[in-house]
Amino acid sequence: MNSSRLCGTVSDRTTVNGPAGCARLVIADDHAQMLDAVQRLLTPHFEIVATVSDGDAALDAAITLKPDVVVLDITMPYLNGIEVARRLMATGSKVKIVFLTVMEDPELVRAALAAGGSAYVVKSRLTTDLRQAVDEVLAGHTFISPPLTLN
Repeated sequence: MNSSRLCGTVSDRTTVNGPAGCARLVIADDHAQMLDAVQRLLTPHFEIVATVSDGDAALDAAITLKPDVVVLDITMPYLNGIEVARRLMATGSKVKIVFLTVMEDPELVRAALAAGGSAYVVKSRLTTDLRQAVDEVLAGHTFISPPLTLN
């Protein structure tokens, strides 16, 4: 999958599931401005199939829409992002999970990865790290925003 090419607009879609060759993403964050910023950052490169503002909606969207990647805020109403990831993994879902948070805590990084996450991006590095993190998880790799480490 070549996620680096521009995916274009809805009118450019050439397949039933979206633009040919574009990964499908669900974005979940309880802050409207952050949700908008993430969507604007990722839209040229990926197909955004849903944006949601709480954990229950994130879980429902991921199960129903079967995206390639879910970008999850950790702190959300109803279900936090880590619980959403646990529940998705319990269903046998193969979705890649990119956690997006303000928290720069190595213990939280460990918990997020143990819950099924493939990436951990801190919001202060949103513009430099998020697209790279999505590309990395789609390639089967793990990504953690520097300077965080698991040492």
